[in-house]
Amino acid sequence: MNTTTTVLIVVAAILLLGLVLSVRIVKQYERGVVFRLGRVVGARDPGLRLLIPIIDVMRRVSLRIVTMPIQSQGIITRDNVSVDVSAVAYFRVVDAIKSVVAIENVHAAINQIAQTTLRKVVGRHTLDETLSETDKINEDIRTILDVTTVEWGVEVTLVELKDIQLPEAMKRAMAKQAEAEREKRAKIINAEGESLAAAALGAASDTMMDHPLALQLRNLQSLVEIGVDKNTTVVFPAPLMSTIGELGTFLTREAAASRRPAAEVAPTNGSDPPASLLPGVNRS
Repeated sequence: MNTTTTVLIVVAAILLLGLVLSVRIVKQYERGVVFRLGRVVGARDPGLRLLIPIIDVMRRVSLRIVTMPIQSQGIITRDNVSVDVSAVAYFRVVDAIKSVVAIENVHAAINQIAQTTLRKVVGRHTLDETLSETDKINEDIRTILDVTTVEWGVEVTLVELKDIQLPEAMKRAMAKQAEAEREKRAKIINAEGESLAAAALGAASDTMMDHPLALQLRNLQSLVEIGVDKNTTVVFPAPLMSTIGELGTFLTREAAASRRPAAEVAPTNGSDPPASLLPGVNRS
């Protein structure tokens, strides 16, 4: 009786141990690749799965998207400018069996091929293209990686350039170029403003010539603007051209008077003034 009980207990323990060893749980985001005596027998979907103890071996493969940073690479662009470019790649496993059988370490392989592809693609572009056409460069890198990794059961979903480091001398040169470009635009805008202002002033002057009262209204408006600050300045506006004409007439008269002989201007002592200076006397 004791021997039979012991045997039953041992058999039950062995069965229980075998059950424990045969039970596997595959999570929702995983797939299980089962090897039976070294050969692949298929992939297991999520849930509770039973294996043959010792004979079957299962490897779990995650199907979630993996974020892989691509370390900074020293690259020489097509126009011989040295830059340091870093990026980030997003990929996921779409075929669990290929990702296990076709390659030893899929993550390390994608990291290495992403670095070489980054150097190759960026090296084909100039510095200006690298800075302005990042979307095109990202798409080119992703396409090249997809062609290579499809045999590994991996799909590259996205590649993005993360950082582009330029030499200090190049940064200063680009800053000077940008400053010169801004100054050029400012001068052009200023010249255009001067041209528009000159055209507006010309049109205003033509209007004032056609309508003399417009000038008087403008003078009154100027007086109103001056009197806003409650100052004591008194302004008497006058037409500019008439003032200049009167000033010219005055200077001409004074010059003619200064050229007269002294005898005609001042009489001698004790004598009468010359007849030419008396009013109403005919000088002829």
